[in-house]
Amino acid sequence: MHSRVIIIGSGPAAHTAAVYLSRAELSPVLYEGMLANGIAAGGQLTTTTDVENYPGFPDGVGGQELMDKMRAQSIRFGTDVRTETISKIDLSKRPFKVWKEYAEDQEPETADAVIIATGASARRLDLPGEEKYWQNGISACAVCDGAVPIFRNKPLVVIGGGDSAAEEAMFLTKYGSHVTVLVRRDQLRASKTMAKRLLAHPKVTVRFHSVAEEVVGEEGPRGLMTGMKVKDLQSGKVDDIKANGLFYAVGHDPATALVKGQVE
Repeated sequence: MHSRVIIIGSGPAAHTAAVYLSRAELSPVLYEGMLANGIAAGGQLTTTTDVENYPGFPDGVGGQELMDKMRAQSIRFGTDVRTETISKIDLSKRPFKVWKEYAEDQEPETADAVIIATGASARRLDLPGEEKYWQNGISACAVCDGAVPIFRNKPLVVIGGGDSAAEEAMFLTKYGSHVTVLVRRDQLRASKTMAKRLLAHPKVTVRFHSVAEEVVGEEGPRGLMTGMKVKDLQSGKVDDIKANGLFYAVGHDPATALVKGQVE
């Protein structure tokens, strides 16, 4: 089957492209994937709860709900949305070729243009307890999730030492009772201005030479995180600290494996 435009992705960028293309009557086909990169269709927003910083929603909106609205808008204007994953692509000549997952040995789909909107995935640390308390205390987006009730007036932890970690920690001081920042090295990688501001904040404690060892919490399918085990890399001592929230600020990995070696 040949299409004028194929979009690969399922987040805001993919659906923005889909809306514009479909309104221009270019009949785009959007492959949203089936748990592509381990994330449900809709991208990283589907891993958040309330989104309060998106224009047009004064009372906030659920991440999944927001993506459902974007998807519905794409479909309304004529986008052909397919819940299949593209696993292989050939951009060496036109028409471009794409193969669906589990059908790599069959004839490919072709297109005059391909839009890659596969986004990125927040890095995780694969700590013991991480899977159990993901979105029940653990998040990779303080701005997305920091205002959620389970974090209000509670001790929170941020892992990371760069500008992103400093910014997230500062943001979380608006909601948490106190924020502890765990930094593996002996200094912050953040800019001097951000580092100075972070270190001077009365609601922030920066622990250098420190790494998370384990996340602990309530039992049960909806149990919430209640604490962590933190190791001092110099002394080797492991402390138990109270924490109702853990936020990763250790970067993102772009989902570019599909086009590796074909696109700069």
